[in-house]
Amino acid sequence: MFKIVVADPKTRRTYQKEVGYNESGLLGRKIGEKVKGDFLGLHGYEFEVTGGSDKQGFPMRPGVLGIGRKNVLLTGGPGFHPTEKGERRRKLVRGNTLSEEIVQVNMKVVTHGKDSLAKLFGKEEAKHEEEKKEEAKKHEEKKEEHKAEHKEQKEEHKPEHKEEHKTEHKAEHAEAKHEHKKE
Repeated sequence: MFKIVVADPKTRRTYQKEVGYNESGLLGRKIGEKVKGDFLGLHGYEFEVTGGSDKQGFPMRPGVLGIGRKNVLLTGGPGFHPTEKGERRRKLVRGNTLSEEIVQVNMKVVTHGKDSLAKLFGKEEAKHEEEKKEEAKKHEEKKEEHKAEHKEQKEEHKPEHKEEHKTEHKAEHAEAKHEHKKE
């Protein structure tokens, strides 16, 4: 079973779907090849295979031919991300050809069909629900802020508070006069 991960560069979103090996017609395909989207039920779409990983998590590497794993001296990803300039390391990576050992296949959209991917993957309804929840949350936050502001304004305009302030001010003023007279 392949877990197909489709990236849409236009919307910058990804979508996932599981498909059987035989149904997909991807066995034997290589990284960089273009594939019609009919096997996913996405008529009119065309995808490019960009990579993947096997059952143990080893990434596919475009420059490594075949379906097997190989130890390769790498200077950069996929499979290795150097921490220092000029760093190289020998890493175990999977070849560039899709086989039954591959679990995840990464693809990107090359040609779009007439319907949106969100609609075809059933994500559009969920997106609208999420947006509604976010709007309701923002509305509640604004309401709470307004209540807090209103409460603060009430606190400021309490008569006791003003009287306390006046008496404190008078006492400070009297002390200042008394100190001034001493000088």
